[in-house]
Amino acid sequence: MARPKWLQSFTQHGTKPPYLLKYRSSEAFIIATIALAIFTDMFLYALIVPVVPFAIETRSHVDSSKVQYWVSVLIAIYAAALLFFSPICGWLADRSTSRRSPLIIGLFALLGATILLDIGSSIGVMIAGRILQGTSAAVVWVVGLALLADTVPQERLAQAMGYVGAGMSIGILIGPLLGGVVFDRAGYGAVFAMAYALIGIDVILRLLLVEKKVAARWDPEADGREWNRNFKSAKEGSKEAVQDSSNDLEKELGRIPPTDPEQGTARVTERTSIEASSAPSRRRVRDRLPPLLSLLYSRRLLAALFGAIMQAGVMTAFDSVLTIHVADIFHWTSTGAALLFLPIVIPSFLGPIFGWLSDKYGGRYLATLGFLFACPPLVSLRYIDSNTINDKVLICALLFLVGLSLTMTFPPIMAEISAVVEAKEKKMIASGMPGYGPGGAYAQAYALFNMAFAAGCTLGPLLAGFLVAQQGWSTMAWILGVLSAVAAVPTFFWLGGFLFAKAPE
Repeated sequence: MARPKWLQSFTQHGTKPPYLLKYRSSEAFIIATIALAIFTDMFLYALIVPVVPFAIETRSHVDSSKVQYWVSVLIAIYAAALLFFSPICGWLADRSTSRRSPLIIGLFALLGATILLDIGSSIGVMIAGRILQGTSAAVVWVVGLALLADTVPQERLAQAMGYVGAGMSIGILIGPLLGGVVFDRAGYGAVFAMAYALIGIDVILRLLLVEKKVAARWDPEADGREWNRNFKSAKEGSKEAVQDSSNDLEKELGRIPPTDPEQGTARVTERTSIEASSAPSRRRVRDRLPPLLSLLYSRRLLAALFGAIMQAGVMTAFDSVLTIHVADIFHWTSTGAALLFLPIVIPSFLGPIFGWLSDKYGGRYLATLGFLFACPPLVSLRYIDSNTINDKVLICALLFLVGLSLTMTFPPIMAEISAVVEAKEKKMIASGMPGYGPGGAYAQAYALFNMAFAAGCTLGPLLAGFLVAQQGWSTMAWILGVLSAVAAVPTFFWLGGFLFAKAPE
């Protein structure tokens, strides 16, 4: 009976493969591990939201009049740490020999943050805890998404990102709910007992994870994307691999006509040489910039980052205004207001389905429709102004439609980040340049995405709170609707490459 390939290579490498290698390095296990890592990060971030005000007042002995101020400061510190450390994590991760090691380091940072927030009895300790928490979030999001890009082929990446989006939304949803309920029933210590238990599960999965490139020591075909294998062959000096990669790219772009049967490949080589020599020097200069800067020259990437800012901004805008508005209009308690976030988050379970649609039919139109479909329900929120059954039902329906529409935008935008990196690197190699190096630039690209998403999460609540305070709920509603419609414009024209270009960017 023939042995599987990954067992056949056992004797070739002279070492025994890790136990259950096939399953620990599978796409499903890696996706599940990253989705749980994202869930853990968001769950622990949201878990302490109803607890922090109590801790500040009773444990840190801050005057009650200063509680709101310090809550805002702690939120801002988390966002600042996330923005600051994201590009650093991306740069280091792309130069690291492993994605798994930074993920484990990030998990220990999260554990340290949780311990500090648990035992902290002063504002200084809590600030240190929030900085560590923001750093851990930067590692998880940047390195985790880069690992997914390494593992899952581009044609299935949007669906994988849908699972990540679901993990994020579930963590944000149940974190504050469980935090508040457990705190009321069992106290401060029980809240953090949940956190430690979840971190323990996360530790086990991250330690079990085996990257595709590590599994390739026993199974060469397991090395993630086919493009990664071709790139490594090129870097090892295989001229044939470079030429094949270049020719495949040029054929995809429609720049090489079918080979002339009389002239053979000489015609292809001549055409490629002429185009390479006529390429603008400006493009060559910008491709030699550090990856983080080189990527920002891509209008495709800028469109995706703008979409991420708008998406995060609209989604989190309700964090600062929805609870207060329904308390004023419907006289609901904090529990009722918290449950009102359910209609926004529940559609995130459809993220994998929207990801599959994006992979099959392209993300441009799905993301554009998502931003456009979010506009009418957002504008219609301005009519929620009276304490009636109709208004209560209407706001639930409108929030559900907003959540559904924004869920449509999440997988294609996240998958577009890695698509830009792959397209740019193929172009660089096709023109005779070395590409982004052995580590690639996925982590740095997702660092930019993480910064954009964090910026949206920061600006959204601030904008909504300012508009409600200065102009009222009605004005805020239609402005959010307009912003969503504006986001659809660059998404339609640039996501996946310029709509009217003869060849993708």
